[in-house]
Amino acid sequence: MSAVDDRKLKILAAVVDEYVRTGEPVGSKSISQLENINVSSATIRNDMAALEQLGYLEQPHTSAGRVPTFKGYRLYIDELMTPHDLPEEEKLRLDEMLGGKDTPEELLVQNAATALTEITQCAAVVTNAVPRFSVISKVEVIPTGKRLYVILLITSNGSIKNKACRLEFDLSHEQLDFFTHYIEENLSGVSVDDLSEEMFDKMVAAVSAYMVSLSPLVKGICELSEDLRQQELTVSGSEKLLSCEELDKMEVVKFIEHKDGLSEMLENAFSGIQVRFGSENDSFAIGNSSLIVSKYRKGGKEAGSLGIIGPMRVDYKKIIPYVEYLTQKISALMDGDDDITNAPSDIQEP
Repeated sequence: MSAVDDRKLKILAAVVDEYVRTGEPVGSKSISQLENINVSSATIRNDMAALEQLGYLEQPHTSAGRVPTFKGYRLYIDELMTPHDLPEEEKLRLDEMLGGKDTPEELLVQNAATALTEITQCAAVVTNAVPRFSVISKVEVIPTGKRLYVILLITSNGSIKNKACRLEFDLSHEQLDFFTHYIEENLSGVSVDDLSEEMFDKMVAAVSAYMVSLSPLVKGICELSEDLRQQELTVSGSEKLLSCEELDKMEVVKFIEHKDGLSEMLENAFSGIQVRFGSENDSFAIGNSSLIVSKYRKGGKEAGSLGIIGPMRVDYKKIIPYVEYLTQKISALMDGDDDITNAPSDIQEP
């Protein structure tokens, strides 16, 4: 728990709630008029000044009021906030937007992102690791030119990867048939999640014993499999970020063009609700932003992440339950279950 006393914590929570509601810097007078604040304006001013010195509030140059800093939001989220309960009718609305358990997995996640964008008016972010749970359905090697071959790798969920490989000399029909048969025998039906560098090293050694110049094809397949195992990051509703006056448009454009920092943040995230601020992480391009994200699972394994990106001044009490419910529901549907058990919010510190 924070070392800040209870009265200052109560005032900090009131400042955050008022600022989220109005978008205007908050003064002591407006806080003193709240029903649950029973101290004078002078005491509130002193406490707000103390909270500013501690780094939880700041005072914009143009106003006598104060606004929360990312440190203030962090304390609010971790210790002071009680997320709203989603009413049953709202859960039913979300269920309709998602689709049932017969909805394809990738469409489930896409529908959830669309729902979040519509409800929050923020950009939705999705990492989709669902292809990891598919299997290799076909590997094909196609001659396309002199000593040039294209490898096609197709998975059971419809993902297609291809790569061009140049060999030292052209393969005969017999050599190509040998390689195709060997690859089908060793990779067909194998889960993408089970592919490993050690497996491909053994395959390189095996085909090299037959013909050493075939090894680049195996290495090409290895590279394609690595692509399949990478998280696919999608940001939908980017126009919401560009139209947000609280975010720097150049930083938003930089983020849209280079999302690597976000991919790394999400990949290293733990389970439970994650709330991150751009001001806390130099690799995240949008400074005055917040990221609220949660993992969804399939068969007990992490399958991806879903959440929103918006300004720091978002309604965390409202948005967090939506993100939590949707990720729990996706997880249940991916496991063939329409029902979920709502546990209390598990908000993880960064």
